[in-house]
Amino acid sequence: MTGMQTQDLQGPGGRRSEWRLREITDAIPAAIAYFDRNWVFRYANKGYAEWFGWTAAEVEGRLIRDVVGPEVFDIVASHVQRALNGEQLTYEYSLTGRDGNPAHARSTLVPDVGPDGQVRGCYVHSMDVTEQRHTQAALAQAQKMEAIGQLTGGLAHDFNNMLTVVIGNLAALKESRPDDPLTENYVEPAIQAANRGAELIRRLLGFARRQPLEPRPVEVNELILGMSKLFRRSLPGTIAVSTASREPLLRAMVDAHQLENALLNLALNARDAMPNGGELRIESSLETLSVHAAADLEVPPGDYVQIAVSDNGMGMDGSTLARVFEPFFTTKQFGMGSGLGMSMVYGFVKQSGGGVRIRSRQARGTTVALLLPHLPEPEPEDEDGMAALSAAGQLPLAGKLVLLAEDDADVRTVVRMQLAELGCVVVEAENGAEAADLVENIPAIGLVISDVVMPGAMDGRALARFVRRFRPGLPVVLMSGYVQPGGARPEEERDLPLLVKPFTREKLFAALRPWAA
Repeated sequence: MTGMQTQDLQGPGGRRSEWRLREITDAIPAAIAYFDRNWVFRYANKGYAEWFGWTAAEVEGRLIRDVVGPEVFDIVASHVQRALNGEQLTYEYSLTGRDGNPAHARSTLVPDVGPDGQVRGCYVHSMDVTEQRHTQAALAQAQKMEAIGQLTGGLAHDFNNMLTVVIGNLAALKESRPDDPLTENYVEPAIQAANRGAELIRRLLGFARRQPLEPRPVEVNELILGMSKLFRRSLPGTIAVSTASREPLLRAMVDAHQLENALLNLALNARDAMPNGGELRIESSLETLSVHAAADLEVPPGDYVQIAVSDNGMGMDGSTLARVFEPFFTTKQFGMGSGLGMSMVYGFVKQSGGGVRIRSRQARGTTVALLLPHLPEPEPEDEDGMAALSAAGQLPLAGKLVLLAEDDADVRTVVRMQLAELGCVVVEAENGAEAADLVENIPAIGLVISDVVMPGAMDGRALARFVRRFRPGLPVVLMSGYVQPGGARPEEERDLPLLVKPFTREKLFAALRPWAA
């Protein structure tokens, strides 16, 4: 159909051929059209016409500007002129789709050159690349997050080493001057600020998904109460926040910081679903899952702590609800959300041994319920970790010879001081090779404490493997300012105690207590 000339298709056979050709182009998953040198459309298949909100019959005979609208015309006009000058070209452009969301298209213009060498018009081939653009943006975001994670991991190691020195020296100063008013006025705030710095690093690692979960007994009602105060300060005044609990005490084994992040994510989603205001309700309860209910959530039957986050916003339709936990799926405008929030919530809860329920009705609201393993009995806690003293008043580690391997001299000084306060005798090494030599030559060494990341061929984990081969009964404790996620710890090393920097003397004692004399 050169130049969309159809005079050779007149008559019954010609009309059938033309109808068949249109049927074929309408079935092709692409937008196809033809315009002449006067910028008038002479043909458009069904896909092209519907892309701009027309029927094929309505497009034919109309000017390009009238069909595509001024927004798109301002973008494509220069490309059309170049094509009519004989240049074949491909370009992309964005427009507001009929659903109000941004859409993206890629078009190729092919000049139609007649026997006389003159351009009679252009063929148009367009593809909707909106999903492709979204996928590319999601991939770029994932790559950026990976880079952020690597950067954060490196910073965490060095920053936590510095915090170990700061917190250790401040704690020693506080203990040496317990009655000095300056301690309360200056030292205590500095310790609190340093601890907040350590917590900030843990949150950054969690955000970059570089921090393994640290489950511990958590009183859920108390955590929700603290989060509700944050929500009231952070959400618009048009959104009321309320909490309720059916049980006075609800304990779950969960990573508290990741649970806070999950609840924050759900609260922000609820905010977006209530642009004109509404109510955010957080309710906790104890739920007993039957065999069938547990099977639906892919968890063992039994008791679970349920945290239900509800809003009375726009809700979701069935197709959206079916995809809500898919990575990179989002109903927000392009560039306004990564689509990772709900998938991360789901992954965290599943990794914690729980499940997620979600109910939603359009114009009625949404409820997302997190179910986490319930802890029926509180575990007794040793508040200061130093209660295990002998009847004679001696520390149970008194006299034990400890090998301390740490490449940072300032960290080594602080940990040596903490060990000395526990009654230990300390011998030091500044790298793994030096520590291995000491293990070989000093049989009296009764315990090895080593940093994980050290220069040279032998880091802390390699040192631990060496100790296990050379002296299988010699205990090893590792310490690190940055723990690699996932499979970074081989199976044979996962039973090694790991002290996460920065740590206090009490945490150090708790790690060493199994080998106390």
